[in-house]
Amino acid sequence: MEEAKNQSLEEDFEGQATHTGPKGVINDWRKFKLESEDSDSVPPSKKEILRQMSSPQNRDDKDSKERFSRKMSIQEYELIHRDKEDENCLRKYRRQCMQDMHQKLSFGPRYGFVYELETGEQFLETIEKEQKITTIVVHIYEDGVKGCDALNSSFTCLAAEYPMVKFCKIKASNTGAGDRFSSDVLPTLLIYKGGELLSNFISGTEQFAEEFFAGDVESFLNEYGLLPEREIHALDQTNMEEDTE
Repeated sequence: MEEAKNQSLEEDFEGQATHTGPKGVINDWRKFKLESEDSDSVPPSKKEILRQMSSPQNRDDKDSKERFSRKMSIQEYELIHRDKEDENCLRKYRRQCMQDMHQKLSFGPRYGFVYELETGEQFLETIEKEQKITTIVVHIYEDGVKGCDALNSSFTCLAAEYPMVKFCKIKASNTGAGDRFSSDVLPTLLIYKGGELLSNFISGTEQFAEEFFAGDVESFLNEYGLLPEREIHALDQTNMEEDTE
């Protein structure tokens, strides 16, 4: 009688106190997990699984052990899935830090699009008043001239990839020197820096194949050392390394 009473007291006490030993700690953790979860944010199915996992059946019951093992697998899956989400958040945070660092370390103004110059005065002002560290690439074009549309499209792409370079375009008829820019010399490329002309290329399409794209124009300008190193390259490399992990 006394033993049965003591056993009952022990069972009652065990239900209230913290368990000891590895398995007891695991069970306590499960109960804590269930109690600490916000009832409004936890789906009923997950809450029921956690409740059942916090009260495992008698280890001698084979069916109960199998059910317990299955529930452990669900728990492990959720933990692994949560770890992957945490890892993705960490990658995004690292990527954002890299972008912020590049912006802080990038000197000079940033552009990112093609400027349409309307007059010869605006053209001269752009060349003379822009910061000395800025490379300016100007496309002199005219509608209907072969290669001009393709070069304008290439400029749009390159301006986004080289935001530290100022890409501009102006119609030959708007320069105030239209007689010097006949269709025979168009499209014409002019590259300036610090108010000085670095290079000029007339009949630009002669430098490319019948059909050309932004990559061809980029390679051509790089051959003459007229473009700086792409800042985005380092970020792309970092993103590729993270994606392969």
